Amino acid sequence: MKRRALLAAPAAIALAATARGALAQEKKTLAFVVNVSADFWTIARRGIEKANRENPQYNMEMIVPAQASAAEQRRIVDELLARKVAGIAISAINPANSTDMLNRAASQAVLFTTDSDAPASNRAVYIGTDNVAAGREAGKQIKAALPEGGKAMLFVGTMDADNARERVQGIREALQGSNITIADIRTDESDMARAKRNVEDVLARQSDIGVMAGLWAYNTPQIYQAVKAAGREGKVKIVGFDEDGLTLRGIAEGLIHSTVVQQPFEFGYLSMVNMIKYINGDKSFIPANKQIIVPTRIIDKSNVRDFQGQMRELLQTR
Repeated sequence: MKRRALLAAPAAIALAATARGALAQEKKTLAFVVNVSADFWTIARRGIEKANRENPQYNMEMIVPAQASAAEQRRIVDELLARKVAGIAISAINPANSTDMLNRAASQAVLFTTDSDAPASNRAVYIGTDNVAAGREAGKQIKAALPEGGKAMLFVGTMDADNARERVQGIREALQGSNITIADIRTDESDMARAKRNVEDVLARQSDIGVMAGLWAYNTPQIYQAVKAAGREGKVKIVGFDEDGLTLRGIAEGLIHSTVVQQPFEFGYLSMVNMIKYINGDKSFIPANKQIIVPTRIIDKSNVRDFQGQMRELLQTR
């Protein structure tokens, strides 16, 4: 009898392990696909982690592309679909040329967009910033930084992304009727070295630029570093987007006028919890215009210290 019990024990353990493995396999996976590696997305990851703690019955993961290109995002989405994930939230790099890929994803999984929308696709909802409104806020900051007027130069990864085009639209709207003109928009295809060279080239060739604005998270730190290296602090005003550590340091030092910050924590959290609702048949959270707008904030010298503390807490390794 004792021998039979001893022999049965390994079998019971193996059966329990098999059951646990089967349970793990039954977990649905939700994926969050970003456009570039940046602290901005690390903050969004914290929102995903919170959603996962609240919903442990799901696997949740963030995927950062090896290179910031629509082709790399397409490869990632194809791989996710092959794995039969239940939902995908994506910041589309080039939505106009990715509609077929996004529609294929939407036909096989729940598809949300975040950060940069793809309204021509079959995505269920967009969760993120109203980028035209955010651009208007940036335009107001440009006017405040350059009250006597002058020339502005804009820097961004690519104008193929909806968020870039919409931010520029908002800036132009805010600057209408003012004595500030946009001299040009320089793009860098999310290449950090090229982003900095773009700024250095403008500083070397155009001495009449009064303000430089970085429209993506990494652009403002490149402007900050190039302006400091050129000894143009104070002569060239800087306005930015997002909450990169160098951007916040520049504001604290008085070298950057201000930055328009989004709430990427909410992008990650809301994408996950609302995909779960959608999977469970609840679509009541989706507005008629299929956009859930997360408001922006202005960070300047008056509030940067408090905000830096909040960011340090969010960016701590968990």
